[in-house]
Formats: sequence, C-alpha cells, structure tokens
Amino acid sequence: MMQHIMVESQAAQQKLAFNTPEIDDLFPGFTLGEFAVIHGSASVISMTAPLCIRAQLSTQLGGLGSNVIVIDCGNTFSQDSISRLAQINHLNPVTARKRIFNFVAFTAYQLASLIMDKLEEKVKSYNAKLVIISDIAGLFLDNTIPREEVQKVYGQIVGYLASFAKKNQIIVVVTYPIHKYNRRNDGLKEMTLNKASTVLSYYKTPYTAELNLEKHPTYILGTAEPPSENMTLTSFF
Repeated sequence: MMQHIMVESQAAQQKLAFNTPEIDDLFPGFTLGEFAVIHGSASVISMTAPLCIRAQLSTQLGGLGSNVIVIDCGNTFSQDSISRLAQINHLNPVTARKRIFNFVAFTAYQLASLIMDKLEEKVKSYNAKLVIISDIAGLFLDNTIPREEVQKVYGQIVGYLASFAKKNQIIVVVTYPIHKYNRRNDGLKEMTLNKASTVLSYYKTPYTAELNLEKHPTYILGTAEPPSENMTLTSFF
C-alpha cells in the first residue's frame, strides 16, 4: 500500500514545463490530469511544438517519457519546427516526428468524432500522456452550422476534455488563437476558459511578448515577459 501511494505521488508531481527561465518562474509546468488552454495571438499555436518534444524526454530530464497525439484543426502543425527542436533537445528528428501522431480535422463534426468517439482509444493505443488540440474552436465558427448545435456540441467537447484529462491522468493542452469579427467567438471562448483548470494567454508583437497565467488551482497568477524581438516563442527552446 505504501509503495502504491508513493508511485501515485510521484506521478502527480510530474510536470511538463516549457524549459524557458522567464516562463518557468511564473509557470513551472503542466501536471497530469490537467486540461489547459493557451489563448491570445495567432502565435499561441507555435507554443505547443516545444511541448511535443519535451513530452518525449525521460522523466529524469523533465519530460513524460511519452508519445504525443496532436489534433490539428488549422493545418498548422510544423514538421520543420519539430525537427529543429528535436535536435536542440538531443533527440533524433526522425524518431521524434514518428512519436507524434498527428490527426487533421477539416470540419467541426470530424473534430467532435475524433475527440468524443476515438480519443480515448488512441491515447491508450499510442501510449500518449500529452494531447494537443490546435485552434479548438476555429471549425465551430462556421456560420453554416446552426448556432444551437454549435453551443451544444462544443459544450460537450470541452466538458468531455476536462473530465477525460482527469480520468486518464494525461495532459490536454488546447490553443485558442484570436478570431476577430465573429459573433460566436466570445461565447465559445468563455465556455473553453470556464472548463479549463489552467488558462494561459500569450500576446506577441514584433518587439514584445507577454505571457499571463490567468487561472490555475495552485500557482500564483501573474505575468512573464519572455524575450521575443522579431522571434516566435519557439525560438527560445
């Protein structure tokens, strides 16, 4: 019994950090069972590439020793970024890419099916402790989908992800880039942030960057300023 408790305690303490001092001082990392949202500038999508690599590292090196599942809703997943970050972290780029299982959703209904019907099976099949979903709401901003249906299905998705992460003790990170001039955006964004246990925002200009920890059950909320002149966040990993 004591050994079982110790194993559970060690698992609960595992953190997946960005491994950037300016960020880690504010946000030490994601923990197993966490449903997290990163919203803000379009560049928030680039923040997940380092996590895909760091998750593959051993726990002794600050990783999860895990494969990764990516559900790409905006066709934004960059193999070049993965290869470059793999080399920085002393991983074989080909092997690193093979450990990231990428699925593309082209419609809101495809995304709903991937998450609600297939995600649990894929997590177990691929032994993944990290799931990344890029631009989670983007496909639901399609005005051809009835508003009532969007509200119902999208609400089910974010509610499912929150309970799914906790039940399976994995980390689910979704990105929510800015969507201007869409009437549905505010409601979907509010739904997403309400269900998340962790909320980060990232805003970048050509000369400044700001990361805000807006919601977390235990960490102190605040702001970090990673260096960013003419760079994306992935330049620092």
